[in-house]
Amino acid sequence: MRLDELRAQVAPGSLRSSPADLAVYSYDGAFDRARPDAVLIASSVEDVRRAVAWCAANKIPFIARGAGTNLSGGCVPVNGGLVIALARLNRILSLDAAGRVACVEPGVVNLDLQKEAEKVGLFYAPDPASFRVSTLGGNAAENAGGPRCLKYGVTTNHVLAVEAVMPDGTLAKFSLEDDGPELLSLMIGAEGTLGVLVKLWVRLTPLPVDTRTVLAGFSSIDAAVACVSAIIAAGVLPRALEAMDRPTVESVEVGRSLGYPKDPAILLIELDGDSADCAREAVQVERLCAEAGATTVRAATDPAERERLWEGRRGAYAALARLAPNVLVEDGVVPRDKLPDIVRRIQEIAAKHGVKAYLLFHAGDGNIHPNIAYDERDAAETSRVKAAGHDMLQACVELGGSLSGEHGIGLDKRDAMAWLFTPETLRLFHRVKNAVDPAGLANPDKIFPLPGTKPGLPFIRPPAEALSEYAKLLVDKVRAAPAGAAFRVRGASTRWKDATPEDAVELLTTGLGRIADLDKRNFTLTVETGVSLHALRRELESQGVFVRLPQGGGTLGGLLATRPWAGLREDILGMRVLLCNGDVVELGGKVVKNVAGYDLPRLLLGSWGAFGVILEVTMKLHARPVEAPAAGPAPAPPKFSPWALKVRAAFDPEGRLNPGLAAE
Repeated sequence: MRLDELRAQVAPGSLRSSPADLAVYSYDGAFDRARPDAVLIASSVEDVRRAVAWCAANKIPFIARGAGTNLSGGCVPVNGGLVIALARLNRILSLDAAGRVACVEPGVVNLDLQKEAEKVGLFYAPDPASFRVSTLGGNAAENAGGPRCLKYGVTTNHVLAVEAVMPDGTLAKFSLEDDGPELLSLMIGAEGTLGVLVKLWVRLTPLPVDTRTVLAGFSSIDAAVACVSAIIAAGVLPRALEAMDRPTVESVEVGRSLGYPKDPAILLIELDGDSADCAREAVQVERLCAEAGATTVRAATDPAERERLWEGRRGAYAALARLAPNVLVEDGVVPRDKLPDIVRRIQEIAAKHGVKAYLLFHAGDGNIHPNIAYDERDAAETSRVKAAGHDMLQACVELGGSLSGEHGIGLDKRDAMAWLFTPETLRLFHRVKNAVDPAGLANPDKIFPLPGTKPGLPFIRPPAEALSEYAKLLVDKVRAAPAGAAFRVRGASTRWKDATPEDAVELLTTGLGRIADLDKRNFTLTVETGVSLHALRRELESQGVFVRLPQGGGTLGGLLATRPWAGLREDILGMRVLLCNGDVVELGGKVVKNVAGYDLPRLLLGSWGAFGVILEVTMKLHARPVEAPAAGPAPAPPKFSPWALKVRAAFDPEGRLNPGLAAE
């Protein structure tokens, strides 16, 4: 690689290529190692922009890197190229206390923003275990979670806008306020494969008046999980609802006592809000724990005790790292009611491979971390650990879950994506990548199985409910249409009178009225999108559950397609979508935490039927009514931005779906 030209364009001394520098940037927290050809220690956005433009002109791969705490090989430069280190872009550019918004550079450490926000009575909700060292750019690239995400949501729920250096070297801004499809959601969790995030606007939240922490011990994981379900079903939404098994507790209490009970499973439940609500919910939670068979239930009596309890939970990885030089941290997620099943499977798999798994759970959302301490210098042990981790993730998928709840896919799990997604869906992901990054230079060969290769892993995701007869009719209609024919996607026609050619094939969605799955144990709903909002609200309320939908008429699909308010995204988990070539792709899933692949379900919000026909949507349910804005006038059809048009071409290369609205 000839670096003189780039060295002349960036800050003096910022371009490194010594063997020591290359070694430092050759790994993250996962297994794999690969050296870059050079490292740029960026000190400005302009450094990043010039570097990416140089890479684009010279066909050099580039990899963005924050603190390197990633646990899936996401920032390993597997094809060499240029690592762009962003840790020195670490300024909090503004903090608007009244507007509850901070603007930050990507190298700002999560904890540093927390400290600044606390000075004005606010906090930043996403709190990955690495929050003391991980950067906000890395958190956004991985869509990081943490204990608080049960109540407050993961990173994508708190990012309002980003600026990114795109793979062609241009600077682009994506915001929730943009018209058209949610390109912002596409960028969050993309692991740097669609561009380099160089500025973020994030939402801050008022500090709660009161916080209560309840600790409960159970005789089994099954009993603890039953208690979790009872708490959620009662309408209590804790700030955090965490679980640890006894071996993990023993590891964190080596040489000290943190006050955990001696039971096989413990729950750490934290509530926040005003004092009256906290006190009431704490009493309710203690009662529910006792009813679920808890052998020990007690509340932290002061902030010091609460912090001591959380010290053990947050310090689990460090405690395990004292047992051996390396720790494998897996990141599977299953529907919450499947936690007892996955625990049994993990224990069986660990025994089969002769390893010991220490279990941590974000129990409220089904995210489980089997941790295995090992020594990578022992090749046989390392092989057993890798095989065990592989089998544990496979078990998560077989139980209807996902490969990752918060750590991402990176290099480590890319082939396993074939377990989770059909070939049709994987091809769509690749087309999206190619639309934004046609040269394939932005963090290449990550997230998805390599194109043109057979990963050798079978599709094992449990089959979804069969399409309804009406959905099959729409699929057949698309497949039977003449080559190049335009399609008019239409619901109840309450939101848009289109300019699609009169001879277009009409795809009327109002016959899609089926509730495919109403799961009260996991509080998820899968429903066809032709259902009227009135009918859906009535049916769910009769079942004692609620969705975040505005008052008003029209169909659910029309609401999703036009996205009249940004908060619509908060409860979207997955979709089944009919493409213009007749493929039906399944995006997202039924679990409430899922960072496997691009966030295409949220991307499709605001796409006005120009990307695909949303046949079904999977959403979170709520045990209590939730506020949503009143239905206002239908928004005007947007003119898609140039980047939106590029992404649209991945779904509909010829612009056949609702062609009357998507011109520049």
